[in-house]
Amino acid sequence: MRNFNEHNITEAVLARLDASRSSRVKEISGALVRHLHAFVREVRPTQDEWQQAIAFLTRTGQVCSDTRQEFILLSDALGVSMLVDAINHEFPGGATETTVLGPFYVADAPEVSAGATIGKQEDGPTMLIEGRVLDTAGSPISGAIVDIWHADADGYYDVQKSPTAYSGRGRVKTDAQGNFWLWGTLPAAYPIPDDGPVGEMLGLQGRHPYRPAHVHFMIAAEGCETLVTHLFLASSDYLDSDVVFGVKDSLIEPVIEVSPGKTPYGAVVETSVPAMRREFILAPRTRPRE
Repeated sequence: MRNFNEHNITEAVLARLDASRSSRVKEISGALVRHLHAFVREVRPTQDEWQQAIAFLTRTGQVCSDTRQEFILLSDALGVSMLVDAINHEFPGGATETTVLGPFYVADAPEVSAGATIGKQEDGPTMLIEGRVLDTAGSPISGAIVDIWHADADGYYDVQKSPTAYSGRGRVKTDAQGNFWLWGTLPAAYPIPDDGPVGEMLGLQGRHPYRPAHVHFMIAAEGCETLVTHLFLASSDYLDSDVVFGVKDSLIEPVIEVSPGKTPYGAVVETSVPAMRREFILAPRTRPRE
């Protein structure tokens, strides 16, 4: 087939996909072609605008590094990350809701014991982070692996300052009662990195780059779906305009003041401190672990 034009090019490209190595590759590629061609027909870009689009994607890739993932920021800021999350996490009622992973997760976070301090003094005011991990029947899950990470009081993550000097993150296991607790830092609301292509896009769209203050959690346990979520500080700004669309009502928690003594989750508190606490409920696994 030759002589392609606006009206026959899409079907020509789709026909070339018949030799795809799997039905899934053909399905995904076909949908991409159909929707991308429909987008181009709708907006009818000039040649200069199309070159600008390609340059934007090129610069997005060039900004990526071991400590910065601009494509994740792009996915987040366009709401795609939350859409993918919603499609893949239709958990049963009662299970803790999920939200985006974000670009600052570290796979080899330091393993720490209950009660460890994961924040540095210069990070800001200390905050107790504690909770319990349960299954949907309400039974505690012992030995669950809880990854916790958060920004400091100035709104920066450790990897934004140094790729190896970790702070404000740690990995702890739950005890026999499903409890965990760590000493972290009271985080601040912050802008996503906006000095690159995604920041330029937000400016052109008339949007701010801010996320409300929050703490990240990733919780894994045998026989359960891995939970990726945040807890958002109820007192934070931007809860209704999170740049990555990650806020859910069920994930908003107040920061409470905890008096000296032992908390219900096993933490030993010597002086009054701010604290964030939550009981996390994991959904049973219904698919093979990836």
